[in-house]
Formats: sequence, C-alpha cells, structure tokens
Amino acid sequence: MLSRLTSRKSILLGAASLAASAAAVAGPCTGPGAPTTTETKCVTAVQIPGNPLRSFDISWVNPHRGEYYLAERSNAGIVVIDTHTLTWKRTIGGFQGIKPGTTPTTPVNNNISGPDGVTSHGKWLYAGDGDSTLKVIDLDAPNASAIKQTIPTGGSTRVDEMALTSDGELLLAANNAEDPPFATLFMANGDRHSSSVTIFTKITIDNAIVPAGAGLSMEQPAWEPKTKRFYVSVPQIANNPAGCTFGGPVFCQGGMAVIDPNALTAGTATIGAFDATTNTGVVPLSDCGPNGATVGPHSNIMLGCTPQNVPTNTTTQVINAVTKHFVEVGGLTGSDEVWFNSGDNRYYTGSNRACGKAAGCNPPAGSRAPAGAVFGVVDAKTNFLVEKIPASSNSHSIAADSKRNLIFVPQVAPNTVVTAGDSTDVGAGVCGSNNGCVAVYVHKVDHDHDDGDHDRDDHDHDHDH
Repeated sequence: MLSRLTSRKSILLGAASLAASAAAVAGPCTGPGAPTTTETKCVTAVQIPGNPLRSFDISWVNPHRGEYYLAERSNAGIVVIDTHTLTWKRTIGGFQGIKPGTTPTTPVNNNISGPDGVTSHGKWLYAGDGDSTLKVIDLDAPNASAIKQTIPTGGSTRVDEMALTSDGELLLAANNAEDPPFATLFMANGDRHSSSVTIFTKITIDNAIVPAGAGLSMEQPAWEPKTKRFYVSVPQIANNPAGCTFGGPVFCQGGMAVIDPNALTAGTATIGAFDATTNTGVVPLSDCGPNGATVGPHSNIMLGCTPQNVPTNTTTQVINAVTKHFVEVGGLTGSDEVWFNSGDNRYYTGSNRACGKAAGCNPPAGSRAPAGAVFGVVDAKTNFLVEKIPASSNSHSIAADSKRNLIFVPQVAPNTVVTAGDSTDVGAGVCGSNNGCVAVYVHKVDHDHDDGDHDRDDHDHDHDH
C-alpha cells in the first residue's frame, strides 16, 4: 500500500511541477471548473501547440501505452498526450481539419470536418475523417509515415464514432451524418505488425425504424465482451412511442442497436426490430435519445441521453446488455462521449448539453459566467450521480486512464479568441491560457477496496469498449 501511495504522490507532484513550469501562461486549475470540494480534482492542463482549440471530437486512452488521443480538428490531427508525464507528445496530421459551415450559427460543418471518432488497440490507432475515410495509424511510426491506410467507406460525410472488439480484430464505425446513416464493420489489425484492414460489410437499419430522408443518425458504439455484441446508440427511431414524430410535440425516443458480428454476411446487412431470441436488432428506449455509449460492470451500458436529440430527456440511462432492464441516473443529461473507468469503477460523461437557454443555463449577454456544460461523475456500483464539474461550453469529449485514474477533459478556447468558442470563463480558468487545453483531473482511490465485478474482462479501453 505504501508503494502505491508513493507512486500516486509522485504523479501528482510531477503534474504540479509541469503546471508550474508551463511557459507564458497563468497557473491552471482555477475558477469554477476546478472546485476544491469535489472528489474529482483538477491536476493540471496540457497545452497543445499550434492553433487555439476551436473544434475537437472524440478522445481515447490506451493505459498500457500510457497515451491519450484527441481528435483535434483545429490542428487537423490526432493529439497524443503522455499520461505518465502529462505532457503533449505529438500531433499526427493528415486530416481534413475544420471545414466552415454555411450560416453564422453553424460556423463549423461537423459533418465534413475531421478527425472525428478515434479508438486504439496495441500500436494501432483508428481514426475517422471528414471525407468518409478511416485512417489506420501505426503509433510506433514517426509522424511522416504513421498513416498506413486510408480506407473510403463510400459516403460523403465523416466516419464518426467507433468501437473495437476486445482482441482488436473487428472494428465498427458509424457514418452518423449520412442519410440514411450507416455503419461499417472492418476486419482490423488485432496485434499484427503490419496493417491489412479491409471492409467486411456495410450495415444499415431497417427503413421502418430509421427512415431515409428524416435526418436521423447512428452514434457511439460499444463492444460488450460477455454477450459478444456491439451496442450502438441511435438518437431517434420511428414509432417509439406509437404516433410520435421526430420533431414533436410527441417526440420519438431513441434506440439501441444490438449487432452480432458473427451473424453478419459480407457485403451488406440490415438491422431490424429487436429479437430477444438472438439478442440482435434495435431495442426501443424509454425517455432516452442517446449519443454516447460505454460498457461498465456486470454487462451494464451507460447511454448518454441528450435533449439535443429528444428535448424531453432529463436523465442519463444505464441499461443491461443481457436483460435490457434499465435505471435512470437523475440530475445528469446532455452527454456526447461517455466513458467507463475500471480503475475507480466510475462513469464519466462529456455533458456539454446538460441544459440550454430554455432552462436558463446560458450566461446572459455580456456575461462569462458558467453555462450548462459539465462533466458528470457517476458511481458504477450504485448508478447514482456523484458530482458535476463545470466545463467549457463546447466540452463534449472525455476519456480516462484506468491505471492512473486520470480523467482528460478537452476545453475549447474562449469565443473572444476563436469563432463559436467558450462563452464562459470556465475553460480559460482551468487551462490557465486563452488557447484551450486538455484539462487533467484525478480521482484518488484506495486500491485495496473491492472494485466489484472482477470476473469480467478488464474494461481498460485497450480495447474492451
């Protein structure tokens, strides 16, 4: 126990030293985004060289390599942070970057910007780009030769969120902005030394469930190793409940697509209504239009319900992959990426849409007070909300290192610096700069405690997600 405490102390002291030595910036971890009364504490902020952070997407941690990866469009690449030293390591370029939107309210066209989704297994990192391609990256290679394959998926918009099987052999990636949306199942690299990724099949959802022309989506998938299924968030589906419409007043709720990769045929496949006998198909959800999905203990799956998809959603949901029984996590909604950290048995959520102007959460004109964006902390044993910590107003990405219980939360630069940036002072206080950053938090735990569910595969995102 003493050695563990000494190791943890060394990490925190090293992080504090890094923060103190950061050049030309004020001290990080100040203001509303760094409360002193929470269990989850701000440690430092990692500054990213290049353009101020304006637009980023999904993030990922490989705890065995000690690396954090952020799909960072402002600098058109994957940012790599060393989770041992909490320093920027490199940015792997070659992506679309920010593509402008067509109206003042949409200055960034997310549908064609990149990078977007990202995940990893061993030395292989997989990242989606805004031109509907998957890029396969060798993390052991230098930047100039890191991208080993660029694979078109046949769409015209971004390859977004994705998940790998535990052995890294199969990759499921969603083209969320296509109409109708589709997913691609790839034969991935596993632990092989050279890259030979190929497309196995294109997956769509039955038109009666996700009708073409309705502007619907497929979002974050997750791999559950006990049932050997992918579980995919579907923000809205038809006839859930009967008579609903996608735009209200009776809003259609979302679904969860359950995909057995071993039951798919090469070429194309269509997912239909849920079949309990095969445990496949689209499960209708109650009061949840999800973006995020992550697998926690006991085959439970947290779904990031959000009022961006269904305005009536006010909670987060945890559903069991086997029984489909679910519980509601009260006091938390509006999540994009969600993450289970096996190191402390907690879920973390990037809840930048926790509330909006209708709920009085946006700061008044001319004010830079905290808005509604938070990252949520949920106890995976009880499924109760532990705490919410303010984040920059566009902070929707979150990932954790299970070996060090460090939580990484990207913060966008202020809107005084970048278009459509942070409308509050939360990010600048946490970052100690006006350039945006990746804020690092820690949850110190007693490793002698019972983490529960030790019989399951280690969910440390290398990849059991």
